[in-house]
Amino acid sequence: MRTMSKPYARPLLAAMLALLASAAWADVTVSYVKPEEFADVPRNAIDRERVLKDFSDYFATLNARLPAGQNLKIEVLDIDMAGRLWPRRSGGEDIRILNNGADWPRMHLRYTLEQDGKVLRSGDEQLSNMNYMQGISRYSDSDTLRYEKQMLDDWFKKTIVPQVAAR
Repeated sequence: MRTMSKPYARPLLAAMLALLASAAWADVTVSYVKPEEFADVPRNAIDRERVLKDFSDYFATLNARLPAGQNLKIEVLDIDMAGRLWPRRSGGEDIRILNNGADWPRMHLRYTLEQDGKVLRSGDEQLSNMNYMQGISRYSDSDTLRYEKQMLDDWFKKTIVPQVAAR
């Protein structure tokens, strides 16, 4: 059986592809300013890169929560993770101890939220969560960044995409 090519099929397909290409997708980009000087990330370059990659992977998930056409640029200026890092004397990985005291997560960042080249919102934020071990988290206990992610989720909901109250 032979199929016939419709003369309008190619232009229609080209128009659909152009429409998809021009459709505005949300995007989040993150950069780290002098991460080797951050208050509390691993000093070992390999471990530090792993932690920053985990943060980058988390930030990449935020684009699904942005309205189409918006771009969020984040510069992380400092990170102080929840708990304190205790070095292991026998080598191996350091241990992070959480004691629910003055060891809450903190992050300093600058952000710019744009749409169609217009700045909607921007700022310099000092995030922290003093009650990081209280309440319910949507992150698993095995997630090493669960407290930092929860803090960032709260900031994102409050500052970047605030919910409009129902009338």
